[in-house]
Amino acid sequence: MPKKGFIPNKLRPWIEARKKHHLSHAQVQMARELGLNPKKFGSPGNTKQQPWKQPLPEFVEKIYLKHYKKKAPENVRFIEQMLKDKKRKKAESKERRETARLS
Repeated sequence: MPKKGFIPNKLRPWIEARKKHHLSHAQVQMARELGLNPKKFGSPGNTKQQPWKQPLPEFVEKIYLKHYKKKAPENVRFIEQMLKDKKRKKAESKERRETARLS
C-alpha cells in the first residue's frame, strides 16, 4: 500500500525545481512539455552572476512561445493534481473490475 503523501521519483525533481526556482505551475508544465531537465535548471537560472541571461521563468515562457506559438498551456494541471487524478482513476478501475468479477 503506497504512503498517503507519496510522490514518484519521476516527478519529485519537478516539485523541487518549482520550489527552488520560484516557478508557477504553468511554467513547470511548459518546461515538462518542452522536455527540459529540472536537474539542470541552475544553468539558465544563474542570472545574478550572469546578468545577460533571462530569468528562468521568462526563459521557459519564451521558448514555449517560440516552439508552440502560444503563451501558455490551455489547461494547467498541477503535479499534485495529476497524482490525485491518477490515484482516483486507479481506484475506479479497481472497483469496476471487482464489480465485473462479482457479477
